[in-house]
Amino acid sequence: MSGAENTNQEKWTFSARVIPGVVRRAQVRTTLTYRLHPRLMAGVEFNPRAAEPGDRVNPLLNWVAMTETARRPALIIGTSSDRIGTPRGQSFYTTISKNLKRETGLPIAPYAGAAYSTHEHRWLPLAGLNVNFTRSVSSTVIFDGVRVHPLLNYTRGQHSFSFILAFANKPGVSYSVSF
Repeated sequence: MSGAENTNQEKWTFSARVIPGVVRRAQVRTTLTYRLHPRLMAGVEFNPRAAEPGDRVNPLLNWVAMTETARRPALIIGTSSDRIGTPRGQSFYTTISKNLKRETGLPIAPYAGAAYSTHEHRWLPLAGLNVNFTRSVSSTVIFDGVRVHPLLNYTRGQHSFSFILAFANKPGVSYSVSF
């Protein structure tokens, strides 16, 4: 969601997410990404509970095609597994995002875009909002084109923890570490 170049020195990020009560594929997810450039990240996603072995591994790619400026939003293009509510598939997305603190005085950064779902063979609208409460605590509300997923995030150094409310009613957790 951020349209800024990645300025930290860590190149690798490992993430794990657990959300009981959602479709089997999305209940457990791990990712490993590598920052090839401050604006380009590539990696792999592993969903060990996917029903078919061919649905367990998906490529990840996130490219900040245009960075955010004082007047212009960022443009981000990428791919990952399809949304949480699908049993399989790949998603191809593009979003624009803009930190509006300078314009509004509020610590908010909305984004909007579209994603193509290979599982459903259709385009879906994307939208969300990030709110920074402190340097370490933020909240994100994600609309994946079908459902809303609120998150509460805590970051400390290279570690990030999130409480997820998938579909706004299925609790889960996520942990990421950059190294």
